[in-house]
Amino acid sequence: MSTATQKGKQVGRMVRPLKIRKGDLVEVIAGKDRGKRGKVVQTFPRENRVLVDGVNLVVRHQKRTPTSRATPQTQTGRVTKPAPLHVSKVMLVCPRCNQRTRIATSFTQDGKRVRTCKKCKEYIDSV
Repeated sequence: MSTATQKGKQVGRMVRPLKIRKGDLVEVIAGKDRGKRGKVVQTFPRENRVLVDGVNLVVRHQKRTPTSRATPQTQTGRVTKPAPLHVSKVMLVCPRCNQRTRIATSFTQDGKRVRTCKKCKEYIDSV
C-alpha cells in the first residue's frame, strides 16, 4: 500500500505545491485568530500548513540548556511562539486591492505561469 501512514504523516504520496508562498500576506478566516493578518514565515507542503507571524501563538516551556562560547544563551521559561495553521484556514490578501481573495493561475505573454487575484484580475507575482 503506497499511502501508508507513519506517525500521522502520509508516506509515498505526491505533494502538491501550495498556492500560498513564503512572504505572502494572509488573513485568518477561521479559528481563535479570525480576522488577523500576518506574513507567511514558512510553509510545510507535506502537512498542508503555513506558519504565520503573530498568529496562532502558543506557549511552550523551555528548559535552560548549558551554553558555550559558540552557542549564545536562549530564552528560557515560558516562550510564546507561532504554531502552524492549516492552509484552508487562511486566505491570501491581494497586494493591489488589499482584499482577501482566491487565487487563479494564468499565463503571461512569454508563457510564464503566474498567480492572479480573482477579484481585481491583477498579477500577484511580479512578472
